[in-house]
Amino acid sequence: MWTRDGSNLPLCVLFGDVSRDDLTFRDRAAFLDGAATLVVADAHVGRDEASSVEFPLGERSDLEDRLSALLRHFSPDEVVFAGDVLHSFSGLSADARASLRGLVGAVREADARPVLVAGNHDALLREAWDGPVRDEHRVGDAVVCHGHEEPDAEAALYVVGHDHPAIAIEGRKRPCYLYGEGTYRGADVLMLPAFNRLAAGATVNGMRTADFGSPLVTDADALRPVVYDRESHETLWFPPLGTFRRLL
Repeated sequence: MWTRDGSNLPLCVLFGDVSRDDLTFRDRAAFLDGAATLVVADAHVGRDEASSVEFPLGERSDLEDRLSALLRHFSPDEVVFAGDVLHSFSGLSADARASLRGLVGAVREADARPVLVAGNHDALLREAWDGPVRDEHRVGDAVVCHGHEEPDAEAALYVVGHDHPAIAIEGRKRPCYLYGEGTYRGADVLMLPAFNRLAAGATVNGMRTADFGSPLVTDADALRPVVYDRESHETLWFPPLGTFRRLL
């Protein structure tokens, strides 16, 4: 059935209890409750330096402030940065290094363990980070990877980033998660939006499987957009993209 809550969010469709009990969504991040693990993808530290503007965009404070708010809310045991931690392929500025230190420092100050997973942008990550850099990271029955290439490990759930999903509804574009039940190797896939708000979001409304960069997307029509509303703190599940296109 169609419904609208009091937050001025557009219409969504309720399908009963479609959310997984062990997942909580908030501000472009996902929390795996059973493992007390917070996951953010595509921080793209240094993205502001690649912008053609003459004034600071406030990337560092935005990333640190929002991550700190998530840490206070969830009190995780570990925080996994799921790839594309850095933005630049070719150079690493002092400001980008400081931003990365700030994010890792915020995690440690919250008594959580930082885990860095490499993405396709992270050729220089080992120069900026003195800890281990992983290709994938297991969290219970889930595996966190960036999603730009197929993972080696088997899992019940793959948590990825890479494609920066967003959805346009009633003329407004919002970052969204995408959830596919049993869509990759019989396992579920959760794709996170970019944590960096300067990263352009790919509008998924009309995207087909071949339009996604991640090989973990094997059936785009089966992916459910999930929108977290920052005003009401509601998590809204939309129908799979194949159905959703016909409803608009």
